Formats: sequence, C-alpha cells, structure tokens
Amino acid sequence: MSNNPITVTATSSLISPKISSNQLASTTPLKLGILASGNGSNFEAVAQAIEQRELNAQIQVLIYNNPGVKAAVRAANRGVEAVLLNHRDYKSREKFDEQLVQTLRQYDVEWVILAGWMRLLTPVLIDAFADRIINVHPSLLPSFKGIHAVEQALASGVKIAGCTVHLVCLEVDSGPILMQAAVPVLPDDTAQTLHARIQLQEHQILPQAIALAAQRRSPILNHS
Repeated sequence: MSNNPITVTATSSLISPKISSNQLASTTPLKLGILASGNGSNFEAVAQAIEQRELNAQIQVLIYNNPGVKAAVRAANRGVEAVLLNHRDYKSREKFDEQLVQTLRQYDVEWVILAGWMRLLTPVLIDAFADRIINVHPSLLPSFKGIHAVEQALASGVKIAGCTVHLVCLEVDSGPILMQAAVPVLPDDTAQTLHARIQLQEHQILPQAIALAAQRRSPILNHS
C-alpha cells in the first residue's frame, strides 16, 4: 500500500449520474417557476445554465416569500418577473399553497423548482404539479433530512457530505432521487465552510437534474 497521502481539494466532488450534454438535449424549452426564500444562488445557477445554453428552459417567474431577499434582486437583474407571496398573510399553509398554485398557473409554469424554499408543501401544491416539483437539499439523502442538514452531518462525524436533487412528495426530503454530488468533509470544516462547498455542487447539478427529470419523466414515473 502506498504511503503517499491522498490530496483533497476544496472543489473535489463526485457527481452521479454523469450525464453528457447530448443526453439532456431538448427541443422544447421547459417552463420553470422557481420558489426561493433567501439568497437565490440556485436561482442564479439555473439562470446562468439557461444563458449558457446548458439548459433549454425559460424562467417564467420567481416567487419569494420573504420581503427584501436577494433572490428578488437577482431576478430583477435578469429581467425575470418576481412575485412576493408572504406566507404570513395567509391563515393556513393550504391557503398559501392555493395562492402559489394560482400564481404558477398564471405564469404558465410546467415545472416547479424549490431553490432554497423554506416552507413545507401541502398536498394542494404537490397534487397540482404532481411529479413536476424538484427540490435541492444539502445532504446525501436519505441521510440528514429536514433543516440544519449540514450541521447534522458534522455532528454525526461523517467523512463525506454532499447534496441531492430529487422529486418532491408529501414526506419531507423523500421523493425519487435525480442526482447527487458528494464532497469530502475536511478536518477543519465548520458548518459555514462545508455548506459553501456543498452549494458549489448544488449549482452544478440542479440545472442538469431539471433537464434529466424532463427527459426521463416517463420511465421514472411510469407514465406512457
């Protein structure tokens, strides 16, 4: 066995499945509605992939639920319509999701992308866009579901962390997995440093997974 140490860089990763651009070719642009609650870096990643012709799609609308978030600024800078739906203005999660569905349909959205959306979905939204809601989560599911996934990973002592893009079902962070990216946990990692490195991989795989979901919708979901 070699005594040479393994060199791990901050950008080291493993992405699965590996997909060529030819596999993701689409003749009809996907109509996306993006939901974000904060910084909007994953919104930016999707927009950049579209701009660079790596994803054949159009962002119909960005919906955000917290006034003043950077996601809305990012949308404005790119000429994307941004709509504030403040969940605090609704009496129940179901009423809020009814308004979400109405707004998404108003903008002719086909696929709903949860890009840092910090709200639990109800059947109202899930059923309206059945098998067409995609989420990105900062862990290698099924490990570390729910909030504070990065902190959970560090507390558990795992040596590999990562992110998952999956289809959404009613159970939190439990839908069919589309893509995953793994990154090493470094000895001096904090929640902030590890999360930042995971986010770089989220930006890589989210646009690819969106295209993959559209291409593979029939075989994955047993539709004809």
